[in-house]
Amino acid sequence: MEIMTIGYEGHTPATFFAQLTAHTIQTLVDIRESPISRKAGFSKSALQAAANAHQIHYLHMRALGCPRPIRNDYREDKDWTGYTRRFLAHLDTQHDALNTLLQRIEHERCCLLCLEADYHCCHRSLVAERLAQMTSQHLSVIHLPTPNGAV
Repeated sequence: MEIMTIGYEGHTPATFFAQLTAHTIQTLVDIRESPISRKAGFSKSALQAAANAHQIHYLHMRALGCPRPIRNDYREDKDWTGYTRRFLAHLDTQHDALNTLLQRIEHERCCLLCLEADYHCCHRSLVAERLAQMTSQHLSVIHLPTPNGAV
């Protein structure tokens, strides 16, 4: 079993969907709390339409997004350790969403979506790690690279 992750930073819609298609993604799981973007093609409605055009199911899971207060504090203090602690505490309250996603992963090739190119600085890596901890099966986490080579 595997879960993939991708950040759209550095991508155009064309390179983004080429990456998903190359990895035969069936479901794109948007885990942004607010699926809006100033970057053309990456807001919820545009992503959903483009995903459908590529025969990829789009699913927004707001519950797995990082709550605004945690994001705002991180923008101010750049304390990744504090961010991680607070976000993991949030994930501890999201059992239903995590279980729903885990069931999907068992039957579909899923890819978690967020903004950041570098998964080391993005909550999608924390969600993927939590999913791996929750399952009795081995779950490989694969972070797809951006066009500039960042993963």
